[in-house]
Amino acid sequence: MSFDVSTVKALVFDVFGTVVDWRSSITREVAAVGARLGVEADWEEFADRWRAGYSEGTRDVREGDRPWMTADEMHRERLDLLLDKFGMTGLSDKETDHLNRAWHRLDPWPDAVEGLTRLKSKYVIGTLSNGNVGLLVNMAKHGGLPWDVVLSGQLAGTYKPDPKVYLSAVSLLGLEPGEVMMTAAHLHDLHGGAAAGLRTGFIARPNEFGVGSAKAETVVDDSIDASASNYIEFAEKMGV
Repeated sequence: MSFDVSTVKALVFDVFGTVVDWRSSITREVAAVGARLGVEADWEEFADRWRAGYSEGTRDVREGDRPWMTADEMHRERLDLLLDKFGMTGLSDKETDHLNRAWHRLDPWPDAVEGLTRLKSKYVIGTLSNGNVGLLVNMAKHGGLPWDVVLSGQLAGTYKPDPKVYLSAVSLLGLEPGEVMMTAAHLHDLHGGAAAGLRTGFIARPNEFGVGSAKAETVVDDSIDASASNYIEFAEKMGV
């Protein structure tokens, strides 16, 4: 490890894909609705396209191409389009809203709760996600995620990897950038954190986009301070 771990006081975490398995969770919920409606489709493709809409939305907000929207609002916007495209008609607004909140009910990866609990015994731990605060709180309750604090791009009025998001988290924690470690399965997020002066930790999630997918990042560069294949190994590397 290329730095003194004792200088780190808080760990903040990307959530979608890093802590929770969004793709399997969303696929399962959408497939259940499809089965009830008598619709057959590639529900993994549905999940991927839904996620892509959110990613595009955060980019457009960050670059000033559209006004501020929460993750929930972006998810609903894309969901309405996908329901029509996949022939899933007949849902009431209440049913559609419940499906949209599937993003509040994402299941953690198997190692996440144990690893985070270990890290919590030594460090302040919290989210630093582009998801809105209400979504992240509900997800934590659903999955038993033991956060000390829930931080979000919503609190900075923009989205990662804008440096304002990382620095707002540092400020809210009352720490210096070098005392906070950004942890994620996505290198663009870690590079954004590093550019703002944060330490960086990488957790590999090779199955984020499905078993055998080449989309997940599994190799880190020399700029990353610590890396591991799961949160149990990561906790050990962080001295817990």
